[in-house]
Amino acid sequence: MPLFGNTFSPKKTPPRKSASLSNLHSLDRSTREVELGLDYGTPTMNLAGQSLKFENGQWIAESGACGGGDRREAQRLRKRNQQLEEENNLLRLKVDILLDMLSETTAESHLMEKELDELKSISRRRK
Repeated sequence: MPLFGNTFSPKKTPPRKSASLSNLHSLDRSTREVELGLDYGTPTMNLAGQSLKFENGQWIAESGACGGGDRREAQRLRKRNQQLEEENNLLRLKVDILLDMLSETTAESHLMEKELDELKSISRRRK
């Protein structure tokens, strides 16, 4: 065992395996989808007896016997919800305005009471 010698000698790496013998990489995309079954279609699910499909980032009820009525009902509910939100915002604004008016009136009332107290004290001194 050498004192300052190099004792580290790595093993030789094994030869690499040959490239894949499959010719799937040379096929065009549509052929690969057919061969490998990559064409999944749109995702669908059945929830509470209603069939839904995922299109353009949203779950949409598939048209059926009651599909159109459900869509109209959902649209009506969305419109009503928007109206109620607008009414709620208006009422909140009115409450804010009334609170501002109340605080202004209260401040004026306190100032008037203070002035009245000062005038009373001045009139008592004159007597």
